Formats: sequence, structure tokens, C-alpha cells
Amino acid sequence: MSPDAAVIDLQPARHERVLMLSWEYPPVLVGGLGRHVHALSVALAAAGHEVTVVTRHADGAPLEEYADGVRIVRAAEDPVTFPLATSSLLAWTMAFNHTLTRAALRATETGGYDVIHAHDWLVAHTAITLGEHLGLPLVTTIHATEAGRHQGWLPEEMNRTIHGIEHWLSNAATRVITCSGYMRDQVTTLFEVPAGDVDVVPNGVDDRAWHARPRAVASARARFAGDGPLIGYAGRLVYEKGVQHLVRAVPYLRRRHPGLRVLIAGDGPYREELVDQARGLHLHDTVRFAGFLDSTQLPAVLGATDATVVPSLYEPFGMVALEAAAAGAPLAVAATGGLAEIVEPGVTGVTFPHSDPDALAGAVDQLLADEVFARRVARRARAMVGERYGWATIAARTAGTYAAARRAHLTGGRLARARPGERRRSIEIPEGNLLAMGGAAG
Repeated sequence: MSPDAAVIDLQPARHERVLMLSWEYPPVLVGGLGRHVHALSVALAAAGHEVTVVTRHADGAPLEEYADGVRIVRAAEDPVTFPLATSSLLAWTMAFNHTLTRAALRATETGGYDVIHAHDWLVAHTAITLGEHLGLPLVTTIHATEAGRHQGWLPEEMNRTIHGIEHWLSNAATRVITCSGYMRDQVTTLFEVPAGDVDVVPNGVDDRAWHARPRAVASARARFAGDGPLIGYAGRLVYEKGVQHLVRAVPYLRRRHPGLRVLIAGDGPYREELVDQARGLHLHDTVRFAGFLDSTQLPAVLGATDATVVPSLYEPFGMVALEAAAAGAPLAVAATGGLAEIVEPGVTGVTFPHSDPDALAGAVDQLLADEVFARRVARRARAMVGERYGWATIAARTAGTYAAARRAHLTGGRLARARPGERRRSIEIPEGNLLAMGGAAG
């Protein structure tokens, strides 16, 4: 277990009553956030905590229900609707927070709570309003930062506004949770939150769900592999995921390993550019873009690979690395962000500097050229996932943060910064490179 675990009370004195806020929760799943909040809520409920999740409504879903031990309250969209698109994201978010706040207040009419837990900037206005209105400690999880997603640059008004909201939410919270030491450094540097007020609680994974049956693995290999090794990637197809560097490394790897195939699972706005890149390198017979694969398909596909590559430029945590490890895939990951904290070179996988196709090719070649080594690091990685990242452990650490937030709230703590009627310092967002100015880890 990491040293960060030592500062968190793993045995809170009582069961917590948690009001959790998230803009996505099943059946609304946009990215990894909804799956994280669902798994965490269920694990907390299984440990005896009372959890209410207030979230966005979806067509056909009930406005309120109990599922997996969790009370779910969904905020119906108001009659005056805003499109959920990039150009109108801020307007949509403000409208969403109005209906989310009303739904959360309705939830409090039939139950008392000890702590509010907000997930990311899209619920900031509701979270801070509830904290002040109800007089409760606020815990917020910062899953990623706008500055980090854009390598430190905030070129547009929308980017700068989101950064400002992240700053505001982080400083209004009684305690902040980040998924890695890398993200803790970003929060303390970019948002000026004292390191002692930030708890590192990694994301969890249900390793059993990623153990595919041998027959399914064999079927996936027959479908996607050729006469040589199979390399895999799974995730969103956006620039910061670094898939362009994986594609650039393929010609070298193909010369070294005849019959090699590369499977890219996922979708996103960068897909067409990646397809064009592969076509320009004459890789149409080698690189296959499989599109989105769901949770019933992906474990077998990852388990069938001889190496799964995570080439991210920016990665707050690196969930796909844990999932691939749980599936039994040998890992080659960029030594950046949370990935560098998951994979120990030569022990649970291999690493390479991000944005370096030659180094990426060398790392993958190390796995493909030595099957005994590749299988050894894969076994160790799978064991590591079960030992460190099970949801019961993650829920216990999160509950420890709740207990610490309650103590801080009772003694004044950081909540004093966010009390009603007090004047807050305005947040000025510079035009330049925030990460370079602040010296955040990268």
C-alpha cells in the first residue's frame, strides 16, 4: 500500500450518511466518472454507510429508486433546455446545477446527512450551495484539471472559466480527494490548496469483472491477431491519450515482429486523424480501429494481447492500465501522471517517456521479444490490482476522508473560507502556461 494510505483513517468511528453529487451515474455514462461514482457508492453502501447519489436524469429512468443499496435521486431537466455541446457547455452546466440543487434539497427533506461529496467541477455550484445552506462539510474529488487536459494552456474563455470553477470548488471544500500523487501536486500548485488538506485515494477496479474466460480470450485472439503478436490500446481517441505516438511506432515494431497486429479500441474526435495517419504510413493491414467495445468484450480483448499500450501525454490516474492488468495483459505505459505510480518498471510492466515513439517502440519490443518476462510482469500486475485497488479498500479510505472532513468542520477547519457572507478573493486566470508557472508535476 502506498505511503499516502497512512494519513487516512481506515477505521472511521461510525457509518457516514453521504450526499453524493455527480453529473453522470448509470444509466448515464459519458466517461469513467459515472462508473467510478457507481462503484464507490455501492462499495460504501456494502460497508454500511448510507449513500444518496443525486445525479442527472435519463429518459426512461425513474426519478428516484434504490439500487445496489444506494438511494438514487435524478434531477429532471427543466422545460427551458440547453444543448449539451462544447459551445454551450457552460450554459448547460448552470441550468443543470439549478435542477440538481432542487433535487438534492428534496432528498434532504427525507433524510439527514453528515457530509457532501462532489465529483468534479460540473456540480460545483450545487455542492457549494448545499454546503452553505445545510452547514455540512464538503468533500470534493478532483478527477482531472482543465489545465492538465490542455498541457497547461487555457486558450479560450471556456477553458479559463472551468479552471476558475475548479479553483473555487477546491478551496470551498473541507477536504479534497485526488486519485494520485500527481493530481495532488496539480491541485496544490494550480489551486493553492495546502497539501495537508488533500487525500490521495486511488480509483478502484473490480478485478473479477476483468477476468475473461479462456475460451473468450482465445476467440478474441482468433478475431483480431494475425500470425504474429497482438498489441492493444483501449480508451478515448483524443490528442492527450497519445495514440498518434503508438501509430508512429508501428512500422518499427512490424519490421521487428512479422505478422504483428495492432488493435485500437475506442472512439473520439481524433479518430479520423489517426486513421489518416495509419493510412499515410501504409498500416491499413496492420492497425485496426475497432470502435467502442463494451465491458462484455473488452476484458477478453485485453487478455488476448501480448502487450497493451497506454501512451498518454496526460493521465490523472490511468484506469485502463489497472483494467488491462486485471485482464492479464502485459503493460507498456507512458511514465506520466498517475500511470507512473501504478506501473513499476521491470516489475509490473515497462514504461517509456511520453510523446516519444522511439522509446514507446523499444518498451513494447522488450515485452514482445521476451515472452517469459512479459508473462511474469503481467502476473505481478494482476496480483497488485487485487491487493491495492479493490473497491472495499477504496471505500474505506474514502470514508476515512469523510471522518476527517467532519472533524475539520467541527473545529472550524477549511470551511471557514467558504462561510456565507464572507468575501472571497477573486480568481485571475492567466493567459499563459499554468503548469510551467506553477511547477506542477508533469
